[in-house]
Amino acid sequence: MHRRGLLARMIAVALAVSSPLACPVSAQQLGLPQGDILTISSDRFFSESAFGKRVAKEIEAAGTALAKENRRIEAELTAEEKDLTEKRRDMEPEAFRALADAFNEKVKVIRNTQDTKARALAQKSDSARAQFFEAARPVLVSLMQETGAGVILERSSVFLSANATDITEIAIERIDAIVGTGE
Repeated sequence: MHRRGLLARMIAVALAVSSPLACPVSAQQLGLPQGDILTISSDRFFSESAFGKRVAKEIEAAGTALAKENRRIEAELTAEEKDLTEKRRDMEPEAFRALADAFNEKVKVIRNTQDTKARALAQKSDSARAQFFEAARPVLVSLMQETGAGVILERSSVFLSANATDITEIAIERIDAIVGTGE
């Protein structure tokens, strides 16, 4: 979905919720909790949403590809190291040392390259999560307005609460309807 389309949907939902022309339906009639405080499981909100599921699938596929590439590189380096060890018998120490140093430098470069790829994958995950919560903000604000709540707390940070304050499931349904997979 294009950003403009996503933005238009989010604005339409916000207007429908806050419009004085909208049908006056109470939060209770919508099955929403009422009160000053709501709770949400942000991890579940992200991971069980269509957006979060898509991101997890993409990250898993990229991680699997990177692991496969790492195994291939490891096999190549192991074979190269074995070949170098066999050559050692027939070489002068200085010549072998030059080849061994070059091999060690090659391993360092490969390790740095693969570490950079792994960090980029983690960054992609963090970036997608931030993008999701940015898109989810209007949904959560709308839920606060509909329920009369002044705050949404992270469920895992709350010592004790009634399940009736948890809006995670409702938030997932709404974000899926508006953002979908986020593509």
